[in-house]
Amino acid sequence: MSYSIFLLRFVDGEVVALDAERFRHLTQPYVVAGGPEEGFSQLRAEDGGEADLYHEPRGEGGMLCVTATHFAHGAMFGVLARMAAALGASIVPQDGGALIFHEGERRHLPTELQGNAVVTVPTEDALQAVFDTH
Repeated sequence: MSYSIFLLRFVDGEVVALDAERFRHLTQPYVVAGGPEEGFSQLRAEDGGEADLYHEPRGEGGMLCVTATHFAHGAMFGVLARMAAALGASIVPQDGGALIFHEGERRHLPTELQGNAVVTVPTEDALQAVFDTH
């Protein structure tokens, strides 16, 4: 069974587009298969850990969501955390909750995610610690 996390950007409780060009720039060093044009990218981090990303362009240069599955712990956590922060996105695990990088982002989350949102820093160790405690 696979576990999924979603990178979503919220404004006033609504999902808004992620910058597809910035996504391309952030993932380019790690892509070993697929790519933004294909809606699927397999990434490999510097320690050999991998992740499968699903993403579908929407409208003018944006996409609504990036879904990460089959992701390795270790350096890939750092890649995903830095990517989410650079995209202005929250990390939303499949089992609920939200990880945000600044307290000010909480007000933009949907009401049902605001109360349990965890503020963290976009690093491998911080993301690992959050997943270890939940």
